[in-house]
Amino acid sequence: MADASKPALASQSLGRFVTELQVQGLVDPAVAGNQGRRGGAGPSDHRALTIAGTTVMVPVYNAVSQDSPFRLEQAADGAVAVTDRPGTNLAAVEPPPQPRFYGLSTTDGTPYSAIALLHGRDVLATTLLQTCIRFRDRSQSCQFCAIEQSLEDGRTLVRKTPEQVAEVAEAAVRLDGVRQLVMTTGTPNSDDRGARLMAETAAAVKARVDLPIQGQCEPPDDPIWYLRMKQAGIDSLGMHLEVVDEAVRRRVLPGKSELSLERYVEAFEQAVAVFGRGQVSTYLLAGLGDSTSTLISCSERLIAIGVYPFVVPFVPISGTPLQHHPAPSADFMVEIYEAVGRLLAESDIRSDRMAAGCAKCGACSALSLFENAS
Repeated sequence: MADASKPALASQSLGRFVTELQVQGLVDPAVAGNQGRRGGAGPSDHRALTIAGTTVMVPVYNAVSQDSPFRLEQAADGAVAVTDRPGTNLAAVEPPPQPRFYGLSTTDGTPYSAIALLHGRDVLATTLLQTCIRFRDRSQSCQFCAIEQSLEDGRTLVRKTPEQVAEVAEAAVRLDGVRQLVMTTGTPNSDDRGARLMAETAAAVKARVDLPIQGQCEPPDDPIWYLRMKQAGIDSLGMHLEVVDEAVRRRVLPGKSELSLERYVEAFEQAVAVFGRGQVSTYLLAGLGDSTSTLISCSERLIAIGVYPFVVPFVPISGTPLQHHPAPSADFMVEIYEAVGRLLAESDIRSDRMAAGCAKCGACSALSLFENAS
């Protein structure tokens, strides 16, 4: 194997290389470090790798990755590299270590890893409610969603209490240097869409540790919840469109698409008024049917409102209706990244200015690399 201590990205830029890894995946033999996880709320079927100082989430456990031209290799001296099929060393990588807080449990014996997980290199993430009103009916559920898989496997809890999350957050900061917390939730059968649980948990966390927090939920019916979440300690907010074109939304998000694009726009405007420009974000999953022009024009509209459009390549997750859906091509993603990166560079919104959240972390997308290069 070539010397893994010397990155060799050839003529590819780091952004292009990361994009190719994220859309084609990685054959991952037994290599030390944080192994990531299968199933559950995203990012799933991934593991984190640090390449040239940038930590990215790379698919390793799904069907796409098994046919990948890339492979993770570990030399006798412990050095790790990404290689291609001929065995050429393409880049030295560093798998983040297994978090120390994973070895702890609550007083009732619940493993900390069943309450929250490490994402990327320094992000603590938890799904407060591991069920969703739509999940059990696949005619209504988001077709890419695997939220209950980890629950069925016994690896998590159906509902994390604010006190549990606060306990784990304190330990993760103290033991592993975690710098932010991302809280998401399955959608409950309530008009606050999970905002109440977000606010209660944020208040409990902030009472124990000074940690930037992003909350993620669907738009609540009453906009007063934006202020309540902010006052409770949530620093930034994610409300995720995922797809934009109405026909694609009805196919991929049959139940969630009942909340129209214009309803989301209204919610974004209300949230930005509370959290501020650049502190509200949304996921846009590229590769599910939206064209490049649709995603770019939607991103432009979002930036004008004050929302960060976190464009992410769709990664098919095993066990979902879209598990065999093809990932987007690198060319498709790079075209979008370059255009949206320019829009962000020309605006007052940047991922590194966000207090907390997926866009702040950036590990599931190469967008920040194009944003910085624009």
